[in-house]
Formats: sequence, structure tokens, C-alpha cells
Amino acid sequence: MDSSRISIDGTDIAFAQDGQDTVLRAALRAGIGFPYECASGGCGSCKFDLVSGAVDNLWPEAPGLTDRDRRKQRLLACQCRARGDLCIKVRPSQESKPLVLPRRRTAKLAGITDITHDIREFRFVTDSAAEFLPGQFALLDIPGIPTPRAYSMSNIANDAGQWHFQIRRVREGKATAALFDRLEPGDVIGLDGPYGLAWLRQDNERDLICIAGGSGLAPMVSIARGASAAGLLDKRKLHFYYGARTAADVCGEHLLGELPEFASKLHFHPVVSMPESSALWSGAIGFVHQQVEQDFGSRLADHEFYFAGPPPMTQSLQEMLMVQYKVPFSQIHYDRFF
Repeated sequence: MDSSRISIDGTDIAFAQDGQDTVLRAALRAGIGFPYECASGGCGSCKFDLVSGAVDNLWPEAPGLTDRDRRKQRLLACQCRARGDLCIKVRPSQESKPLVLPRRRTAKLAGITDITHDIREFRFVTDSAAEFLPGQFALLDIPGIPTPRAYSMSNIANDAGQWHFQIRRVREGKATAALFDRLEPGDVIGLDGPYGLAWLRQDNERDLICIAGGSGLAPMVSIARGASAAGLLDKRKLHFYYGARTAADVCGEHLLGELPEFASKLHFHPVVSMPESSALWSGAIGFVHQQVEQDFGSRLADHEFYFAGPPPMTQSLQEMLMVQYKVPFSQIHYDRFF
């Protein structure tokens, strides 16, 4: 297996890139805190400068790079493979250092369950234990799809090797078409993980607010399950908001209802932005971030926040929490996906 040595300019940090790893994946596998979020080219958090050496750029048009970045010849670590030894310029961060080192596995599809009309749970099993933190994601190598796709786990770490993903079908999406229409129980895929920085924190006593939209359901369910399993809800409350377009899109309550703290310490708040009619929906109406603001207002900064969903939802939440209510950034946890 070919191996390249990658060093970080101005430091004594160096790591090896083996096989088909990208610069980012190689760094994280080595336990280095390389800045990143989505690991798939969308967010731009893993930008670096190339000091010496050469790379293969897997996606030169990746949206995580701006025109200014391209003029300055900046690159995305998640989209580059070293052709040989490299020297790069980047600032590692303690916050990005992986607590569980990601690794490659093969995973067999064990079962599929419909969650809604367009969200399904895909349950995979690996030969080794499923090691990850609640809220993290994995990169799946789906047959027929040239690049890996990032999907969050909905369960929690376990010795049985169970990896559960709740995935929403994307209109004209090639990866979800392959998953929904071609993958069958018994089929094997590649699974690389865990990744992600929006994992459950246990170092404080604040009540939790989880906010999900679309297939952002998965990591938020994982957070809730993790909080329950860790005993965090013995003394804290968890408010779980799900933002849906229509009543038919609302989901998550039956999954949370399996937890012992449901209705006592764990509360489910569905919000619909486009109700078909009052006869079909009698709950909260509007955008989910507005409902959170209405419910908590000046008390928002007293909570720990986790959210995942469509970019407009996560952007609105960031602006509301950080700009309007000055919630400390250290209390806000999300991974950017595009």
C-alpha cells in the first residue's frame, strides 16, 4: 500500500496517508485535530495551503471553496489526496481532535424500516463494535456512487456492531436512489467513521434542546438516546423540536417514546410550517426556530443546543442564538452539511 508523509509547516506534526484516504481522513485517523465539519466538500472548514508537494484534487468545483480561495490556491483537505510527501499550512485545533479515531469497516445491511413517506432507517452491522459518540456521522461507500456520502447515526455505540441511519430520499439524488431502490438486506458497503464534532457533551448541568429537520432527525435521536443512557436526564430536561413542512412529515415521537424519561424529562415539540388544513394538524405552526424562541426567549442561554437539518434552518438557528440572544458558542453544537 502506497504511503505519503504529510507534515504541517511550522510544527513537529506529521502523519501518514495510506491508500485512498484524503488528507483530512488521514489526519483524523492519526488523532490530529485538523479543522473540519462536513468532511464532504460543502462547508469549507478544512481549507489548507500547500507549501510543497502535489495533490490530486478530487472535486475542484467543491462549494466549500470560494473564488478568492481558488485564486489563492487554497485546497480542501477532504477533497485532496497526496501524490507523495507533502508540507501543508493549517492550524490544528484541540476542538477538532477526534475522541474516537475513525476507521474503515465493511458493513452488511441487516434491515430497512420506513419512518415517514420519504425517510427510511437503514440498519447495518459490522464485525467489530460500533464505536462512536452520540450525534456523530459516518461516510458510506455506496455501490455505484463514486464518492462517499455522510450520514448520521441514530443509535448509540454498542458492542454488537449495529449502525443505524435515518436517511431522507432526495429528489434526483443518486446516492439516496441507490439506497432506496437498489440496496437490499445482505448487501455490503464500506463504512468509515466516526466523524463529526456535534457530539453529546456531559461536562455541564444545563438542560438540553435538540432541534431537527428532515433527516437531521437521526443525530438528534442519537443525542437523546445517549443522554438517557448516560443518566443525564435524571437531573435535566431535554426538549426535542422537530420542524416539518407538513403533518405527513412529522416524525420522531415514537422513537423518543421508547426512552424511559419520555413525557417526564423528555418532551417532544413538533412544528409544521405548511399545514395542509386545520383538520389535519392542530399543533404548532411556523418555523421551528421561531417556536424555540417563543418557548424560551430570554432563557435560551441557560441551555445546551444541538441541531441538524436543512441549511436554512441551521442558519436561522445560528443567527437567533448567537446574534440575537448571545448564547455562548461553546453551548451550540451542529455539523454543517450542504
